[in-house]
Amino acid sequence: MAPKTAFLALAALCLANTGEQRPDAPVPYRWSNVVVGAGGFAPGIVFSTAAPGLAYLRTDMGGAYRWEDRAGRWVPLMDGFAEGSFYGVESIAPDPVRAGRVYAAVGMHARGASAILRSDDRGTHWTTYPVPFRMGGNEDGRGLGERLAIDPRHPGTLFFGSRHDGLWRSDDEGARWSRVTGFPYAGAGAPAPRSTHGGVGFVLFDPRPGTATVFAAVADRGAQGLYRSADSGRSWARIPGGPGDLLPIKAAIDGAGTLYVTYADGIGPNGVLRGAVWALGSDGSFRDVTPQQGPSVPEGGYIGVATDPHRAGTVYVSTFNRWRPGDTIWRSTDGGAHWSDLGARSHRDTRISPFLNWGRAEAEFGHWIAGLALDPFAPSRLAYTTGATVYATRDADKPGLNWTPWVQGIEQTAIITLASPSGGTHLVTGFGDLGGFVHDDLRRSPPGMHLNPRNTNTNTLDHAGAAPQVLVRSGNVHAKQALEAGLGWSGDGGHHWRPLRTPHWRGDGRPLEENGRAPISVSADGARFYVGAERPLLTTDRGARWTVIAGLPANARITADKVDPRRAWAIDYDAKALLRSTDGGLHFAPVPARGACPDLGATRPRNREDQAALVASPFAANDLFLNCAGALYRSTDGGETFRRISADLDIALFGLGLGTSKRQPAVFTVAARGGATAIWRSLDGGTRWRRINDDAHRWGNRFRVISGDPRIFGRVYIGTDGRGVVYGDAAK
Repeated sequence: MAPKTAFLALAALCLANTGEQRPDAPVPYRWSNVVVGAGGFAPGIVFSTAAPGLAYLRTDMGGAYRWEDRAGRWVPLMDGFAEGSFYGVESIAPDPVRAGRVYAAVGMHARGASAILRSDDRGTHWTTYPVPFRMGGNEDGRGLGERLAIDPRHPGTLFFGSRHDGLWRSDDEGARWSRVTGFPYAGAGAPAPRSTHGGVGFVLFDPRPGTATVFAAVADRGAQGLYRSADSGRSWARIPGGPGDLLPIKAAIDGAGTLYVTYADGIGPNGVLRGAVWALGSDGSFRDVTPQQGPSVPEGGYIGVATDPHRAGTVYVSTFNRWRPGDTIWRSTDGGAHWSDLGARSHRDTRISPFLNWGRAEAEFGHWIAGLALDPFAPSRLAYTTGATVYATRDADKPGLNWTPWVQGIEQTAIITLASPSGGTHLVTGFGDLGGFVHDDLRRSPPGMHLNPRNTNTNTLDHAGAAPQVLVRSGNVHAKQALEAGLGWSGDGGHHWRPLRTPHWRGDGRPLEENGRAPISVSADGARFYVGAERPLLTTDRGARWTVIAGLPANARITADKVDPRRAWAIDYDAKALLRSTDGGLHFAPVPARGACPDLGATRPRNREDQAALVASPFAANDLFLNCAGALYRSTDGGETFRRISADLDIALFGLGLGTSKRQPAVFTVAARGGATAIWRSLDGGTRWRRINDDAHRWGNRFRVISGDPRIFGRVYIGTDGRGVVYGDAAK
């Protein structure tokens, strides 16, 4: 069978199997995560005290997860929500009496939607209750907590410590809330833009039978303090003493009723220089039990705290923002009189998530150790969260501790860009914070991230259409980190990289190349690299020499044809014109673009991470797709003419994959219809669009990039903002 005939036969068979002949019905899809293993900041982890082997994890931008020992993996609990703000989880609270009941306080930031969620099936389904107070699940101070607390004697009563509006109470299982007027602090009020408050940072009930004691703490500077109620929260009194100007962060109570409180000089997760740990005994004594004291202690505070409910005086605390010599966990078995540094006695086996090593022989202990929890049913199991993962050990009470990433099922990363090359590996990604990966096996964490150069963020990524082993990328690093190079290229599909540096490198001011704002692309044959620098540049010898491209404005984003190496395009946003090169990128000149959107200036990227508005088909030369002001256009004559193909969809993102023929690629979009955002597919050039996700797979509508696969019919990859990369295949 001839190659073209085989291509058409395969596509036709796949088309029949997906039921595409039904013009209006949604297409059933199977959805999975590309496995990396956690990858982001999880500020809190909580074990259930009502059922063994049950735990909950809250993240700052990826929702909440549930662990059950019998299942052996974490289950994401919020993939069905369309409200993106709910993916910042401010607090989570399993019911101490009813094992099926769990509550979550959700809201990404003060100006986003916020709610209390309640579930009676361990988070599989939720009831949503809007609330009058604002949250900050992805703001500074997200490591405080837990803010949400359930009265163990009256589990229909809940308290919530808000950031800006004081202490709140519900007596009907979270449905309605009222301010606790008897609490001495009413809150600091609405925050200024781009700022927040710590507010009432934690609420904690004494779980011992026969007590009606509840504690709460204020973490706003000038009003900071620890408070106690002896009548289930009706009246409150400030507890005298404590560490002066430090802020209370978290607390835990041991079996003898001793309250351990961690303190820091800021709410974090950055900017913390000092800290302390204090213990409030059941006899009223309030004493300093900080593990390290004196003028020579390292900078940093304390945040995580966990106690053993069966052994009085056994307590664990984690350091916070202690960059030198690095964060650690301290353990005491005598109420804080003596401490042992567990970090020095620990080994981390990261084979399940090799990226955690960052190219080193062994991973660091971790940073931002905000979450710390001891299993109340098996106190040898201790878990802690970091800015990149969750670790657990079954050796908490042993001299040496072996830790492994406790991440099966967790994917909590922000994806900036991705590519599905026409050969070699099917997926290469660009991440925020982690740089990105080559995913040779979508079901296993890759052996390492992009290095040489090592960029924390990969902002643009491109592959050569006819030489798919050649890839290029641009990126940046976080403030105060060393930048090796802002550009890189690979000749083996992304497994190994080499840095690229243009003549602008280390130039006057801060060149675009050094802050990740110089997009890079590659010609179809892999011979030419285009860089949209202050003066757009071209190299044909892997960066040994550079040529200034004629006819392009500064910082142009160049789209190379995926079939014809001589052709490339760019948009002049100021002139509102489409430009084309037919001589391998040496010269660009205007092309008519008749029928395209009237204002091509609307395609200007908002920032360095925005996806390209102009995309070339991987299957045919001169075949262009353009997203302009929410409408999708197509040109099959190299930009001479365009026609709109998006019908009534308001397009946010789009990508291309294997379709019914090389002239008719599958088009995938993230788009709104009738005000509702969904994921759509068209196989007929935009005449018909069919939804391919359902209401159980909406991921908060937090999408950054989408692409089909040029070799697998129906396959689509979606980079989310908090839930990693998800991929879908048409259900058979």
